[in-house]
Amino acid sequence: MVVTEAERQWLLTQDELAQTPSIVDGMSIEEEHNVRRKGVNFILQVGMMLKLPQMTLSSAAVFFHRFLIRNSLKSRPGYKPMHHYQVAATALYIATKVEENCRKMREIVIACVRVALKDPNKLVDEQTKDYWRWRDTIMYHEDVVLESLCFDLSVSSPYTRMYDMLKHYGLEQNKQLRNASWAFLSDSCLTPLCLLFSSDTIAAAALYAGTKMADTSLPDDQDGRHWWEVQHVKLGDIARACNLMADIYEAQPSKDGEPNIYAGLRSPVEAIDFGTPASQEPEREPEKEPDKDPEQEPEKGGSQEQKQDKQMSEEAQETKQEEPMSEEGELDG
Repeated sequence: MVVTEAERQWLLTQDELAQTPSIVDGMSIEEEHNVRRKGVNFILQVGMMLKLPQMTLSSAAVFFHRFLIRNSLKSRPGYKPMHHYQVAATALYIATKVEENCRKMREIVIACVRVALKDPNKLVDEQTKDYWRWRDTIMYHEDVVLESLCFDLSVSSPYTRMYDMLKHYGLEQNKQLRNASWAFLSDSCLTPLCLLFSSDTIAAAALYAGTKMADTSLPDDQDGRHWWEVQHVKLGDIARACNLMADIYEAQPSKDGEPNIYAGLRSPVEAIDFGTPASQEPEREPEKEPDKDPEQEPEKGGSQEQKQDKQMSEEAQETKQEEPMSEEGELDG
């Protein structure tokens, strides 16, 4: 619960996401999103070299995206920004310590140099300039990144939440469903989805995409509640997250002959009440229209009728000019 509360302060609206420091300094939205993809892709490649688990790479990606909320990567007079590779390398170094999957500094530096130079076999050791340049970069910018993150390093992994949902419905052995949901989460790391939705919503959206791919469905509970209500996630947020992923990946060709999980994922959202972007707010039934409330209140015999009755009794009392005892009697009656 503490992690969920801390996660809310990092959630933005799409309008706020279009006003990041880099965009304000003149970088286009497309260029800023491309920089995010390049930075996270750098994290993933270095992580594969170091054989780091996916949860560590996911946390590093979240740190990278959050850093760009408060820092600009666009140069301006008197300001020299960090390169997105430098931010990514530092975020990965911090994530290895947060997730307790530490690697030696030497191993991290060598992997960063090889990925940055696109040479997986490059000889890197303490005698080369690249080694010390990258080592000093990571060590120096660690405090810069931590300050930008306000030392808030608590990250709720959508991978864990997604797997918990699978176990809740006894579907953890469904390989097709599990792999499709996992692929959705891995692709979402390249996008600013973690800045728009909570980890619960991202996990639920991944599970929804997996069910579409595996041609299966999740059952309702004994009380007739839908699965997203059981998981305390708003259906509107799931639809928005899936549509956002479809906008990015729907046109991409399939890999290894497998169908694209984002093809046909788009959901009609005209009739869905989205509410606010935070998926942890109390759910409200979309059928209830707020415009009907003022018309229904006078018919329900609530506080307005009581006030009218009281006014009528007072007027009758004034006309009759009865004694206080009779007034009390009428009120008691």
